[in-house]
Amino acid sequence: MSRLLIPVLLALAGGVLIATWWPGAPDAVRTMLAGARGAAAPAKPEPHAAAGPEPERSGLVKLTDDQVGKAGIRTDGVGGGNLSRHLHVPGTIVPNANLTARIAVKTTGTVVELRKGLGDKVAKGEVVALLDSREIADAKGEYLAARVSAALQKTLYERDKELWDRRISSEQQYLRSQASYQDLKVKEDAARRKLTFLGLSQAEIQALPNQPEAQFERQEIRSPLGGKVVERRVDLGAAVGRDNLETELYSVVDLSTVWVDLAVSPGDLPLVREGQTVAVRAEATGGAARGRIVIIVPVLDQATRAARVVAELANPDETWRPGSFVGAEIVISDKPVRVLIPASAIQTLEGRPNVFVRVAAGFEARPLKLGRSDDAAVEVTEGLEPGEAVAVANTFTLKSELGKAAAED
Repeated sequence: MSRLLIPVLLALAGGVLIATWWPGAPDAVRTMLAGARGAAAPAKPEPHAAAGPEPERSGLVKLTDDQVGKAGIRTDGVGGGNLSRHLHVPGTIVPNANLTARIAVKTTGTVVELRKGLGDKVAKGEVVALLDSREIADAKGEYLAARVSAALQKTLYERDKELWDRRISSEQQYLRSQASYQDLKVKEDAARRKLTFLGLSQAEIQALPNQPEAQFERQEIRSPLGGKVVERRVDLGAAVGRDNLETELYSVVDLSTVWVDLAVSPGDLPLVREGQTVAVRAEATGGAARGRIVIIVPVLDQATRAARVVAELANPDETWRPGSFVGAEIVISDKPVRVLIPASAIQTLEGRPNVFVRVAAGFEARPLKLGRSDDAAVEVTEGLEPGEAVAVANTFTLKSELGKAAAED
């Protein structure tokens, strides 16, 4: 009995060794030997492999709030806006031609007083100079004489009319008196118009009968516009008037609004229209303002072959000084869009535009489908919704971090 048992035990031990150390054995042999081994000893359950960590989401850059702040990454909420296209042109600040006046004299005379200097403020109707003129004195005398004669003849005419109505005097006397009065009245009106042409106001003409004769030669020169004196053309005691003499005393400009002369090339001119918004910026001072196009001159400049386009700019503080060079952006289109993001927020990953969306663990790269764009912003047609927060500054840092993580994997 023992002789028969010894071969069986040797075969069983050989089978166990083959099943354990020769995994490439045929499945049938392994099954048979494993069955024989199972008959000899119960199989132990194989231990389960320990569960590993879940894989991280692709495109996720893990950053804490402190790390985001140190990296200078700035976020902004996604929303709608206007998509604008701009035309960049050079420009020059010039006075508003509708608010510029030249104070001139209309008669010959001598300047006896100048009340304003360069840069002084002037109110509309304010006296800025005094002039002595023989021509003015003669015109005032003619007017007063015609006025007195017309008044006297008016009295005679009214008396003769009353006598004629009562049939006391003849009709011929009445008609002669009427004709004389009308003639003198015409002369009085002509003398008044002459004074008005020489620069006297209606109030000054009405006050002439009470004016001393010694002041008949004196004429007050008034400003027709409120503003600032930008030029003085004469000195005290200068002879002014006609016959090749200087007629202008001052130049006055109201700087509450100014014009911006823009030079637009003929190729861009079809894009420009009156009423378009213009953003103006002075490189020297950093000042910026917005205005509107008011004039498009139809004739090109003979020297530069550029079109002159004029924009009007509010200047309540008089910070925009005529003669300054500026850069201007003409808004040639302005369309509303539902989702608009800055162009600085977009990074190209694997050949596709992406943005980094703020999530709880940091930032997640998200591919986008883009639409129209302008100088600074891009329309998003797919991939973002209003209200989501995206990185808009130092986004290249996030792209670098994402590349490092991909390289380590």
